[in-house]
Amino acid sequence: MPNATEVLQADARGFDRAAAIWRDGGLVAFPTETVYGLGADARDDAAVARIFEAKGRPRFNPLIVHVESAARARDFAEWSDAAEIVASAFWPGPLTLVLPLREGAGLSPLVTAGLPTLAVRVPAHPVARALLTAFGGPVAAPSANPSGRISPTEAAHVMAGLAGRIAAVVDGGACPVGVESTILGLAGVPVLLRPGGVPVEALEAALGGPVARRDEADALSAPGQMGSHYAPGARVRLGAVERRPGEAMLGFGAVAGDLTLSETGDLVEAAANLFHHLHALDATGAVGIAVAPIPERGLGRAINDRLRRAAAPRA
Repeated sequence: MPNATEVLQADARGFDRAAAIWRDGGLVAFPTETVYGLGADARDDAAVARIFEAKGRPRFNPLIVHVESAARARDFAEWSDAAEIVASAFWPGPLTLVLPLREGAGLSPLVTAGLPTLAVRVPAHPVARALLTAFGGPVAAPSANPSGRISPTEAAHVMAGLAGRIAAVVDGGACPVGVESTILGLAGVPVLLRPGGVPVEALEAALGGPVARRDEADALSAPGQMGSHYAPGARVRLGAVERRPGEAMLGFGAVAGDLTLSETGDLVEAAANLFHHLHALDATGAVGIAVAPIPERGLGRAINDRLRRAAAPRA
């Protein structure tokens, strides 16, 4: 386990250093357009095990593999016409596909948590893309935070949660999307396994038909499906129009707050601000965070998914 965590600049020297750490089996956090990921060589059992150790993540919870191109994704997953359609439309970008794992793919079985499917995506963030190119291999990367806590959208959030547990973080500034990728299951009929940065309406338009919804009672089949997840230290109360004693208020639209996701009701702006504002309000020491209602449409579905899991009872 590293004693100190390096903060690397998002330049050629930083990319080369991060790639060297990955080749040596270490952990490096890095920015994507969604949130910061905690990366390791997806082919190295010991390196992937270190992700679970650093995060305190249950090993039955699969990881997303990040690659530099759709062509590279085909090396690890069985491709389909539907995969080609959505990959052409949304990659690089905040979309993860869950596809049948290709026989002999060479990935650590810890990545898939023993499932016959693989979650894979091509990120759009220029720093993530430069790192993947410098490394030249698949990188397994869940969010770079202690398991179940608020996802990080800045390098400082990573350091607050994982400093001393990982080798390095590449500081690429704030993440522009601010919520994790949409996860689309394509091992059978298309099914939304997790709402995220690509609205389901856009997926349905590209596919020319409906996308089924996952039953929350189903067994875990992709990352981000734990009942309690993305949680601050403070308790979260949803659908609030005013604060209670001891609470901080997270506003939206006409409902004002100590911090507001979007005064104009812009769901893209709200998604980008969500985890940043939750971190900031949690740091005030409030006993609870009251959250204004968010409409259940477009990116609002992803925002509400994260908020419901943040507010869920904790083990």
